[in-house]
Amino acid sequence: MLKNQGILFSLIEHANHLINAKSLGFTGDDNGVDETLFTRIAEDLESQGYSICPVALPEELATSLYQYQQGMDAEKFSSAGIGRGDAYLKNEFVRTDEICWITGESAVGRQWLGWAGELKNFLNRRLFLGLFSFESHFAHYRPGTYYKRHCDAFKGEANRVLTVVTYLNPGWNSADGGELVLYKDEHDREGIKVVPLLGTLVVFLSEEFPHEVLPATRDRYSIAGWYRVNTSVSERADPPI
Repeated sequence: MLKNQGILFSLIEHANHLINAKSLGFTGDDNGVDETLFTRIAEDLESQGYSICPVALPEELATSLYQYQQGMDAEKFSSAGIGRGDAYLKNEFVRTDEICWITGESAVGRQWLGWAGELKNFLNRRLFLGLFSFESHFAHYRPGTYYKRHCDAFKGEANRVLTVVTYLNPGWNSADGGELVLYKDEHDREGIKVVPLLGTLVVFLSEEFPHEVLPATRDRYSIAGWYRVNTSVSERADPPI
């Protein structure tokens, strides 16, 4: 069960000391990973199905991703749609953001995918989720754009299992809007609001939690990603090539 419904996570008040504190996620260990953050995410998923970690992505990685997205050519982004494969369509009633898929062609893209791979391996060891592949994209919401309430996967389809979102917006405050609203179920009308501040991570079970992105008053940047299980069968690969 989600707790503290309708409470806006007050990231702004404690952002300064969180940013200055040591970021969780990477260390000088041989495998380069500090499992403190991953343990927190796993425990949250096990107990409530979601995890909200303010300013938790490793600071160097978050800053590099932000700088890279700021330098990207606008033509690399395309209007986002809904659905997948033959069912894909653009629907401005539902969403009006722009996206660019992360393929690992850039050094920072590979670093992000590497971090996501380490999280996948840890969660598989800890929670036996059977996560198989990962896909993600940069997202850009211009002022006034949005993504209305939706789920990332339909129950029982066993495609997207776990959603990961991280935000790339330094100096964001509550007056800027653009919060993610995470709902506990289809009946919840209040939800939990998350300020999209640089380095904040949100991880949740894709089938279980409806969510939406509220309009912002300034450009809003993020990465959205999904872990999938392997549903490949004879003559059909998943994910599709």
